[in-house]
Amino acid sequence: MRNNTLKVTASGDREIMMTRTFDAPRPLVFKAMTTPDLVRRWLGVHNGWKLDVCEIDLKVGGAYRYRWIGPDGAAMGMSGVYREVVRPERIVCTEVFDEAWYPGEAVGTLVLTDDGERTKLTQTVRYDSPETRDAVLKTPMESGLTAGYDALEDVLAAIPAPEGSEA
Repeated sequence: MRNNTLKVTASGDREIMMTRTFDAPRPLVFKAMTTPDLVRRWLGVHNGWKLDVCEIDLKVGGAYRYRWIGPDGAAMGMSGVYREVVRPERIVCTEVFDEAWYPGEAVGTLVLTDDGERTKLTQTVRYDSPETRDAVLKTPMESGLTAGYDALEDVLAAIPAPEGSEA
């Protein structure tokens, strides 16, 4: 049983805020969230889904692309552009799904707060409308994120910490 639970809350009229603490130092969490070979091991890879495309150009104006393949062969992809990158503490980027199920693009802000050997993750996603935010909250997003972050915790335990304070 894990003691680091995900908390998902509505914030303002268009945002979802997610928080979770990881038992790893901030540079290691940043590395695991931005290195394609590590991201492939935890992001959305549960219930038979595999992350078969994981491209990350981690710089302002750079892009990322993810595509998952489900156990039945169905594909789901998303991409975005990095607006801000402050290593190892903050990333702001857009989010658009290949087969958009909500209008517009979302903007996500990831903040990693250093707490010694632990790291608090705060992810805020801002949508174009309250209706879109509410629709996202009704999806199984929370259970998927929990499974992904549990897998991330396992990845963090298995990789060596990066040297210095930068990932």
